[in-house]
Amino acid sequence: MTGWLDGNFVSVVDGVAFGLLLFTLAVGLSLVFGMMDVLNLAHGTLYLAGAYVAYALSDGSLWGLLIALVAGVLMGTLGGALLTLLTQPLARRGHLDQAVLTLGITFIVADLLTAAFGGDVLPTDPPSALRGSVDLLGHTYPVYRLVFIGIAVALAIVVYLVFERSSLGALVRATVADRDMVRALGVDTRKVLYGVFAFGAALAALGGVLGAPILGPGPGVDETVLVLSLVVVVVGGLGSVRGALVGALLIGQVQTLGVALLPEYAPFLLFGTMLAVLVVRPHGLVTSAVRA
Repeated sequence: MTGWLDGNFVSVVDGVAFGLLLFTLAVGLSLVFGMMDVLNLAHGTLYLAGAYVAYALSDGSLWGLLIALVAGVLMGTLGGALLTLLTQPLARRGHLDQAVLTLGITFIVADLLTAAFGGDVLPTDPPSALRGSVDLLGHTYPVYRLVFIGIAVALAIVVYLVFERSSLGALVRATVADRDMVRALGVDTRKVLYGVFAFGAALAALGGVLGAPILGPGPGVDETVLVLSLVVVVVGGLGSVRGALVGALLIGQVQTLGVALLPEYAPFLLFGTMLAVLVVRPHGLVTSAVRA
Protein backbone atom coordinates (compact mmCIF):
# COMPACT_ATOMS: atom_id res chain seq x y z
CA MET A 1 0.00 0.00 0.00
CA THR A 2 1.64 3.19 -1.18
CA GLY A 3 0.84 6.79 -1.93
CA TRP A 4 -1.90 8.96 -0.46
CA LEU A 5 -3.97 6.06 0.94
CA ASP A 6 -1.00 4.65 2.82
CA GLY A 7 -0.30 8.00 4.44
CA ASN A 8 -3.93 8.50 5.44
CA PHE A 9 -5.03 4.90 5.99
CA VAL A 10 -5.75 5.33 9.71
CA SER A 11 -7.79 8.48 9.05
CA VAL A 12 -9.81 6.67 6.38
CA VAL A 13 -10.63 3.78 8.73
CA ASP A 14 -11.43 6.32 11.47
CA GLY A 15 -13.81 7.90 8.97
CA VAL A 16 -15.57 4.56 8.52
CA ALA A 17 -15.89 4.14 12.30
CA PHE A 18 -17.13 7.70 12.77
CA GLY A 19 -19.53 7.33 9.86
CA LEU A 20 -21.03 4.18 11.35
CA LEU A 21 -21.34 5.97 14.68
CA LEU A 22 -23.27 8.74 12.91
CA PHE A 23 -25.44 6.07 11.28
CA THR A 24 -26.65 4.79 14.66
CA LEU A 25 -27.91 8.30 15.39
CA ALA A 26 -29.02 9.47 11.97
CA VAL A 27 -31.05 6.39 11.03
CA GLY A 28 -33.35 6.89 14.03
CA LEU A 29 -33.65 10.61 13.34
CA SER A 30 -34.38 9.90 9.67
CA LEU A 31 -37.03 7.29 10.42
CA VAL A 32 -38.79 9.42 13.04
CA PHE A 33 -38.82 12.49 10.81
CA GLY A 34 -39.50 10.61 7.59
CA MET A 35 -42.17 8.25 8.90
CA MET A 36 -43.72 10.08 11.86
CA ASP A 37 -43.12 13.60 10.52
CA VAL A 38 -41.72 14.64 13.91
CA LEU A 39 -38.64 16.87 14.05
CA ASN A 40 -36.85 15.68 17.19
CA LEU A 41 -34.01 18.02 18.13
CA ALA A 42 -33.51 16.10 21.38
CA HIS A 43 -31.97 13.23 19.44
CA GLY A 44 -28.40 14.31 20.22
CA THR A 45 -29.27 14.43 23.92
CA LEU A 46 -30.21 10.74 23.79
CA TYR A 47 -26.71 10.00 22.49
CA LEU A 48 -25.15 12.11 25.25
CA ALA A 49 -27.22 10.39 27.93
CA GLY A 50 -26.15 7.00 26.58
CA ALA A 51 -22.50 8.07 26.66
CA TYR A 52 -22.85 9.13 30.30
CA VAL A 53 -24.46 5.77 31.07
CA ALA A 54 -21.38 4.08 29.57
CA TYR A 55 -19.10 6.26 31.69
CA ALA A 56 -21.06 5.55 34.88
CA LEU A 57 -21.54 1.79 34.45
CA SER A 58 -18.48 0.58 32.57
CA ASP A 59 -16.02 -1.03 34.98
CA GLY A 60 -13.40 -2.19 32.50
CA SER A 61 -15.06 -5.55 31.88
CA LEU A 62 -17.17 -6.89 29.04
CA TRP A 63 -19.97 -7.45 31.54
CA GLY A 64 -19.85 -3.78 32.45
CA LEU A 65 -20.22 -2.86 28.78
CA LEU A 66 -23.13 -5.28 28.40
CA ILE A 67 -24.88 -3.81 31.44
CA ALA A 68 -24.34 -0.31 30.04
CA LEU A 69 -25.78 -1.39 26.68
CA VAL A 70 -28.91 -2.81 28.29
CA ALA A 71 -29.34 0.25 30.50
CA GLY A 72 -28.77 2.57 27.54
CA VAL A 73 -31.34 0.82 25.36
CA LEU A 74 -33.93 0.86 28.15
CA MET A 75 -33.28 4.52 28.85
CA GLY A 76 -33.50 5.39 25.15
CA THR A 77 -36.73 3.45 24.72
CA LEU A 78 -38.34 5.18 27.70
CA GLY A 79 -37.04 8.53 26.50
CA GLY A 80 -38.49 7.91 23.06
CA ALA A 81 -41.87 6.96 24.54
CA LEU A 82 -41.87 10.15 26.64
CA LEU A 83 -40.92 12.29 23.64
CA THR A 84 -43.73 10.70 21.66
CA LEU A 85 -46.27 11.66 24.30
CA LEU A 86 -44.93 15.21 24.47
CA THR A 87 -44.80 15.80 20.72
CA GLN A 88 -48.10 14.22 19.71
CA PRO A 89 -50.25 17.21 20.85
CA LEU A 90 -48.17 19.32 18.44
CA ALA A 91 -48.61 16.97 15.48
CA ARG A 92 -50.97 19.35 13.66
CA ARG A 93 -49.05 22.52 14.50
CA GLY A 94 -46.03 21.97 12.28
CA HIS A 95 -42.33 21.36 12.68
CA LEU A 96 -41.49 24.69 14.30
CA ASP A 97 -43.44 23.90 17.46
CA GLN A 98 -41.92 20.42 17.59
CA ALA A 99 -38.45 21.87 17.18
CA VAL A 100 -38.98 24.43 19.96
CA LEU A 101 -40.34 21.79 22.37
CA THR A 102 -37.61 19.22 21.75
CA LEU A 103 -34.92 21.91 21.82
CA GLY A 104 -36.20 23.01 25.21
CA ILE A 105 -36.03 19.41 26.42
CA THR A 106 -32.44 19.28 25.14
CA PHE A 107 -31.44 22.32 27.21
CA ILE A 108 -33.08 20.94 30.35
CA VAL A 109 -31.57 17.46 30.08
CA ALA A 110 -28.14 18.83 29.13
CA ASP A 111 -28.11 21.07 32.21
CA LEU A 112 -29.13 18.15 34.42
CA LEU A 113 -26.35 15.97 32.97
CA THR A 114 -23.80 18.75 33.46
CA ALA A 115 -24.92 19.19 37.06
CA ALA A 116 -24.58 15.46 37.65
CA PHE A 117 -21.29 14.79 35.85
CA GLY A 118 -19.55 18.16 35.66
CA GLY A 119 -18.53 20.39 32.81
CA ASP A 120 -15.52 18.46 31.51
CA VAL A 121 -15.29 15.88 28.76
CA LEU A 122 -15.04 12.52 30.50
CA PRO A 123 -12.71 9.97 28.89
CA THR A 124 -14.38 6.58 28.75
CA ASP A 125 -12.14 3.56 28.37
CA PRO A 126 -13.31 0.46 26.49
CA PRO A 127 -13.31 -2.90 28.31
CA SER A 128 -9.81 -4.13 29.10
CA ALA A 129 -10.26 -7.08 26.72
CA LEU A 130 -10.78 -4.65 23.84
CA ARG A 131 -7.95 -2.25 24.61
CA GLY A 132 -4.69 -2.12 22.77
CA SER A 133 -3.99 -2.16 19.05
CA VAL A 134 -3.52 -4.63 16.23
CA ASP A 135 -1.69 -4.54 12.94
CA LEU A 136 -4.05 -3.61 10.13
CA LEU A 137 -2.44 -3.77 6.69
CA GLY A 138 0.82 -2.51 8.13
CA HIS A 139 -0.75 0.14 10.34
CA THR A 140 -1.45 0.12 14.07
CA TYR A 141 -5.13 0.49 14.84
CA PRO A 142 -7.20 0.32 18.09
CA VAL A 143 -8.97 -2.98 18.71
CA TYR A 144 -12.10 -1.35 20.09
CA ARG A 145 -12.71 0.71 16.96
CA LEU A 146 -12.48 -2.39 14.80
CA VAL A 147 -14.94 -4.19 17.09
CA PHE A 148 -17.23 -1.17 16.95
CA ILE A 149 -17.13 -1.21 13.15
CA GLY A 150 -18.16 -4.87 13.18
CA ILE A 151 -21.03 -4.25 15.63
CA ALA A 152 -22.24 -1.21 13.71
CA VAL A 153 -22.21 -3.08 10.38
CA ALA A 154 -24.27 -5.89 11.94
CA LEU A 155 -26.65 -3.31 13.41
CA ALA A 156 -27.04 -1.61 10.01
CA ILE A 157 -27.90 -4.95 8.40
CA VAL A 158 -30.51 -5.72 11.07
CA VAL A 159 -32.14 -2.29 10.80
CA TYR A 160 -32.23 -2.55 7.00
CA LEU A 161 -33.80 -6.02 7.08
CA VAL A 162 -36.39 -4.98 9.66
CA PHE A 163 -37.55 -1.78 7.98
CA GLU A 164 -37.11 -2.59 4.30
CA ARG A 165 -37.36 -6.36 3.96
CA SER A 166 -39.70 -7.63 6.71
CA SER A 167 -43.46 -7.71 7.20
CA LEU A 168 -43.02 -5.36 10.15
CA GLY A 169 -41.28 -2.84 7.91
CA ALA A 170 -44.06 -3.21 5.35
CA LEU A 171 -46.59 -2.48 8.08
CA VAL A 172 -44.69 0.65 9.10
CA ARG A 173 -44.49 1.88 5.50
CA ALA A 174 -48.18 1.15 4.94
CA THR A 175 -49.06 3.05 8.11
CA VAL A 176 -47.13 6.08 6.91
CA ALA A 177 -48.57 5.90 3.38
CA ASP A 178 -52.24 5.41 4.35
CA ARG A 179 -52.88 5.45 8.07
CA ASP A 180 -56.67 5.29 7.74
CA MET A 181 -56.59 2.17 5.57
CA VAL A 182 -54.26 0.36 7.99
CA ARG A 183 -56.45 1.40 10.90
CA ALA A 184 -59.49 0.00 9.07
CA LEU A 185 -57.71 -3.36 8.97
CA GLY A 186 -57.70 -3.40 12.77
CA VAL A 187 -54.12 -2.28 13.37
CA ASP A 188 -53.45 0.20 16.16
CA THR A 189 -51.40 2.67 14.13
CA ARG A 190 -50.46 4.68 17.21
CA LYS A 191 -48.50 1.72 18.56
CA VAL A 192 -46.75 1.30 15.23
CA LEU A 193 -45.61 4.91 15.03
CA TYR A 194 -44.77 5.11 18.74
CA GLY A 195 -42.67 1.99 18.28
CA VAL A 196 -40.71 3.68 15.49
CA PHE A 197 -39.99 6.67 17.75
CA ALA A 198 -38.93 4.47 20.66
CA PHE A 199 -36.75 2.35 18.37
CA GLY A 200 -35.02 5.42 16.93
CA ALA A 201 -34.41 6.81 20.41
CA ALA A 202 -33.03 3.48 21.61
CA LEU A 203 -30.59 3.43 18.67
CA ALA A 204 -29.36 6.92 19.59
CA ALA A 205 -28.74 5.89 23.21
CA LEU A 206 -27.12 2.65 22.05
CA GLY A 207 -24.83 4.72 19.84
CA GLY A 208 -23.92 6.80 22.87
CA VAL A 209 -22.92 3.74 24.89
CA LEU A 210 -20.88 2.20 22.07
CA GLY A 211 -19.45 5.53 20.96
CA ALA A 212 -18.37 6.79 24.38
CA PRO A 213 -14.78 5.52 23.97
CA ILE A 214 -14.69 7.23 20.54
CA LEU A 215 -16.58 10.45 21.24
CA GLY A 216 -16.78 10.73 25.01
CA PRO A 217 -19.53 12.47 26.98
CA GLY A 218 -19.25 16.16 27.75
CA PRO A 219 -21.11 19.45 27.35
CA GLY A 220 -21.69 20.31 23.70
CA VAL A 221 -21.30 16.76 22.38
CA ASP A 222 -25.08 16.52 21.95
CA GLU A 223 -25.08 19.61 19.72
CA THR A 224 -22.20 18.28 17.63
CA VAL A 225 -23.76 14.90 16.95
CA LEU A 226 -27.18 16.45 16.31
CA VAL A 227 -25.83 18.80 13.63
CA LEU A 228 -23.85 16.00 11.99
CA SER A 229 -26.88 13.69 12.11
CA LEU A 230 -29.07 16.32 10.46
CA VAL A 231 -26.47 16.71 7.72
CA VAL A 232 -26.44 12.93 7.22
CA VAL A 233 -30.24 12.85 6.96
CA VAL A 234 -30.25 15.65 4.38
CA VAL A 235 -27.46 14.10 2.34
CA GLY A 236 -28.67 10.50 2.53
CA GLY A 237 -32.38 11.07 2.04
CA LEU A 238 -35.24 11.34 4.52
CA GLY A 239 -36.82 8.16 5.83
CA SER A 240 -34.35 5.77 4.18
CA VAL A 241 -32.16 3.28 6.03
CA ARG A 242 -29.88 2.90 3.01
CA GLY A 243 -29.73 6.67 2.66
CA ALA A 244 -28.74 7.09 6.29
CA LEU A 245 -25.93 4.55 5.85
CA VAL A 246 -24.62 6.05 2.59
CA GLY A 247 -24.87 9.60 3.94
CA ALA A 248 -23.21 8.66 7.24
CA LEU A 249 -20.25 6.95 5.57
CA LEU A 250 -19.78 9.93 3.24
CA ILE A 251 -20.01 12.53 6.00
CA GLY A 252 -17.80 10.40 8.26
CA GLN A 253 -15.03 10.55 5.66
CA VAL A 254 -15.51 14.25 4.92
CA GLN A 255 -15.44 15.16 8.61
CA THR A 256 -12.54 12.91 9.60
CA LEU A 257 -10.30 13.62 6.63
CA GLY A 258 -11.24 17.30 6.72
CA VAL A 259 -10.14 17.64 10.33
CA ALA A 260 -6.97 15.60 9.70
CA LEU A 261 -5.86 17.28 6.47
CA LEU A 262 -7.54 20.70 6.34
CA PRO A 263 -8.73 21.50 9.86
CA GLU A 264 -9.34 25.18 9.13
CA TYR A 265 -11.64 24.27 6.23
CA ALA A 266 -13.43 21.32 7.86
CA PRO A 267 -16.79 23.12 8.39
CA PHE A 268 -16.70 24.42 4.81
CA LEU A 269 -16.03 20.92 3.48
CA LEU A 270 -18.87 19.47 5.56
CA PHE A 271 -21.57 21.90 4.53
CA GLY A 272 -20.10 22.25 1.04
CA THR A 273 -20.59 18.51 0.57
CA MET A 274 -24.19 18.81 1.70
CA LEU A 275 -24.80 21.69 -0.69
CA ALA A 276 -23.20 19.82 -3.60
CA VAL A 277 -25.38 16.76 -2.98
CA LEU A 278 -28.55 18.87 -2.79
CA VAL A 279 -27.73 20.59 -6.07
CA VAL A 280 -27.39 17.25 -7.83
CA ARG A 281 -29.95 15.25 -5.78
CA PRO A 282 -32.41 17.62 -4.05
CA HIS A 283 -34.09 14.72 -2.16
CA GLY A 284 -30.81 13.12 -1.06
CA LEU A 285 -28.67 10.34 -2.42
CA VAL A 286 -31.28 7.64 -1.76
CA THR A 287 -35.00 8.27 -2.19
CA SER A 288 -37.18 6.57 0.39
CA ALA A 289 -40.02 4.45 -0.88
CA VAL A 290 -42.14 5.93 1.90
CA ARG A 291 -41.45 9.52 1.02
CA ALA A 292 -41.26 9.19 -2.78
